[in-house]
Amino acid sequence: MTPRSKDVLHEIVEAYIQTGEPVASRSISRRRRDPLSAASIRNIMADLDEEGYLCQPHTSAGRVPTARAFQSYVQSLRLRRLASEEIDRLRAEFGRLETVEARVEHTSRTLTEMTRGMGMAAAIRQISPALDQIELVGLPDQRVLMVVVTRDHEVRNRVIGLEEAITAEELGSIRNYINRNFSGWTLEAVRLELAERLEHASAAYDTILQKLMLLYSKGLLDIGPAPEVHMDGVSNLIGLDLHLTKEKMRELFRALEEKKRVLELLDRFLETPAGEIAVHVGLGETHPAMRELSLIGLPVVLPNGISAVIAVLGPIRMNYGRVMSTVQHVGWAFQGENS
Repeated sequence: MTPRSKDVLHEIVEAYIQTGEPVASRSISRRRRDPLSAASIRNIMADLDEEGYLCQPHTSAGRVPTARAFQSYVQSLRLRRLASEEIDRLRAEFGRLETVEARVEHTSRTLTEMTRGMGMAAAIRQISPALDQIELVGLPDQRVLMVVVTRDHEVRNRVIGLEEAITAEELGSIRNYINRNFSGWTLEAVRLELAERLEHASAAYDTILQKLMLLYSKGLLDIGPAPEVHMDGVSNLIGLDLHLTKEKMRELFRALEEKKRVLELLDRFLETPAGEIAVHVGLGETHPAMRELSLIGLPVVLPNGISAVIAVLGPIRMNYGRVMSTVQHVGWAFQGENS
């Protein structure tokens, strides 16, 4: 694309964001300061159409920018610095928060308040925590409650069903074996070592090892840290012109209420380098009702092996520069960094 074509394209995107209507060559000609004629702009728009940056909803209508056009526009934006008073406020607010959970919740709420979009934040512990101890409790109907306590004071549990009963004495022996041999190991290291030992153990060698093998196959110690996810501002999507029926809007709200769906959205940023803003325009492949929504996100790295993603979900016709700048500054405050 030539600089002039790119300039015209970005003018079209800005006009569409402002009006929501197909953009005609005459309106772009009036917006520009140079003497570029409407006919010249029409030719440029025709080329942009062929290259996939514009589409024409109706024969006689103007053009509408595609997701590709929005991506080009976003890449041309320079992030603006927030007012120093706003930066100081963010630092002070986040500085008072002692836990990751509190920071995640405050982040989603802050993004919602500052952008009027839907704020989302998730923190995922990437480093396997160290085992403190386990507890195994027999339940009715040949079920066992497996409780895993880690050195970071987290408690994780799972109930499993067995084909054969395990006595309280056997559960106690398995518990003691693991606590005595593996306390202080990371869960990942315990799983690898147990898999190695059980693979080389004779099936008839020890009844306790047999029972341990059974529990291991059912997921003993395979209890990963649940991501901390928080979102705010779903109601901000109600007033948007997303061209959805009432039923489709209800489907959208139901989808956004699912933690799994939100994590799927945030997973888009896992390949983005930490600290780098990324924008995804049009989310129809995630859910048909999200076709006219965009997601602006920032992956960050926290101490203690925790990675996080913060993001704003909003209309495709949002003020990208302002929202991107807000996400960047909130991300710095979330990490406790200076901007």
